[in-house]
Amino acid sequence: FPSIRKNVTGTTTATNKYLSSPTDFLAVYSMAVIDGSGNYEYLLNKDVNFIRAAFPNPATTGIPKYYALFGPPTTDTNPPVITNELTFILGPTPDAAYSVELHYYYYPESIVTANTTWLGDNFDSALLYGALIEAYTYMKGESDVIADYSRRYEEAMILAKRLGDGMERRDAYRSGQVRMPVN
Repeated sequence: FPSIRKNVTGTTTATNKYLSSPTDFLAVYSMAVIDGSGNYEYLLNKDVNFIRAAFPNPATTGIPKYYALFGPPTTDTNPPVITNELTFILGPTPDAAYSVELHYYYYPESIVTANTTWLGDNFDSALLYGALIEAYTYMKGESDVIADYSRRYEEAMILAKRLGDGMERRDAYRSGQVRMPVN
């Protein structure tokens, strides 16, 4: 859902090919490097292997063109400790400090700690029936009741998918009005 997307800016460090991700990071929507003139250069998402093969020498520097999601870093302690944060690897290694703009999907705050959630405010039926399925399955409830809850959950998810896949990604000017065939 575009409603659970954020935008942050950061800065690369010259000769450091790694960039930290936000703590609530879920997935990338887009990443751009902003050069000294204010021009946006959108980076292409590649695999770590591609970046390592294309730029085998970390001393090869320039304005980054590619990024990959890199595993969580480890500390220099003995034994090494894996941290929870993911990082990005850039290719080529930045030759200067560039501003980076990251649009990303984030983990929303837990319904347990939040007073309100986007899902609860917009798709309460999906939340309700999903919880009922889990609870009734745990209680080893009747299969016909679980089937009814499942059907209602699927209906709620279809509406949510329609919003996420189409309605929040379109506008009437570029995409035209959504038209439903009449029988």
